[in-house]
Amino acid sequence: MKQALQGLELQIQSIFHYLHNHPEISWHEYETTKYIYKLLQLEGFKPILFKDCTGLYVDVGEGTPVVGLRADMDALWQEVDGQMKANHSCGHDGHMTMAIGVLLLLKHIPAFEGTIRVIFQPAEEKGAGALKVLEQGVIDPLTYLFGVHVRPIQEIADGNYSPAIFHGAAMAFEGEIIGEDAHAARPHLGQNAIEVGWAIVQMLASIHHDPLIPASYKLTKFQAGGDASNIIPGKALFSIDIRAQRNDVMYKLCEQIKERIGQIASLYKVHIELKESVNIVGAEVDNEAMCIMKDAIVDSVGEACLAQAIHTPGGEDFHYYAVKRPSVKTAMLGLGCGVTPGLHHPHMTFNEERLLTGIEILTRAVLSGLQNAKTKEVNEYARINSGEKIRNN
Repeated sequence: MKQALQGLELQIQSIFHYLHNHPEISWHEYETTKYIYKLLQLEGFKPILFKDCTGLYVDVGEGTPVVGLRADMDALWQEVDGQMKANHSCGHDGHMTMAIGVLLLLKHIPAFEGTIRVIFQPAEEKGAGALKVLEQGVIDPLTYLFGVHVRPIQEIADGNYSPAIFHGAAMAFEGEIIGEDAHAARPHLGQNAIEVGWAIVQMLASIHHDPLIPASYKLTKFQAGGDASNIIPGKALFSIDIRAQRNDVMYKLCEQIKERIGQIASLYKVHIELKESVNIVGAEVDNEAMCIMKDAIVDSVGEACLAQAIHTPGGEDFHYYAVKRPSVKTAMLGLGCGVTPGLHHPHMTFNEERLLTGIEILTRAVLSGLQNAKTKEVNEYARINSGEKIRNN
């Protein structure tokens, strides 16, 4: 496997540099989809485009069981050196490269039983791409699903690898306060939206949760008033960002916030419209899948480079697959590749040499997942067959 990887190194570098230099934002990964589709066709694969959105998937092998690998495709829209542009500052260019690399490496692997499904998912940064892929039905037949994410140097050393990433849940509310403007000399004739905003800040500070479970909730945007300083604004826009390491804690926090927003609206005699703009579930990592990933890391780079599972407050829509399809066992590889200064920084960089190691680890993981699932399939068939014989006797 390592020898085959060395032979692919220049091609892998070329693929990464193309993807890195052609970023596209969420739901607009049109050229990225075309590039991957044509590349895989030229390599002898039969990729399938998603029906009503960007992205695609491809199967290698045939029959059951089916084990999956997912890579996200979209870039961020951010300011880079004074210019707003699409920018791969979250490593999705590397994730796609590794997924393609797994497919290329599988061409050098002897025939195996079952199917490996590689999924190129759009719109992870919007927190909704995974939900769209779930609608396509391509997750339903999977036994295991693996993912990968490059990790910042602050979390894991360059050259170390984690068998799982426990992302937290993330929620964002967009709100609008709707009241009446008033003259600054007659505040009793309107409702001051700025005072309502202050009440929201105080409300958030008064909410308490189990201190052993990391969580945060804060106002991240507040816009009220115009150029005139003698008008008390009755209307305002605001955002609330909520983070929690566990899904049950996130649910309780959201219910408390919505209830108290309603109380504030009643107290100040305003209408407050509140809607979800982001809703990303926390990780539901399967121990079995994590053990498969752990063994793949050790087999690839040795136990000395095996890191602990990562717990991070960042969000990742990959975990919708496990929450929405509990029968699918999931785990995400944490690739220690020296990401600096950090994820989402406009000048984020990482050690590209680690992409080859990531390809090897992921290839071993999907192959081991197939073998593990096949053994269970055979055992289950034997158990059912044995029961039939007992009943017949």
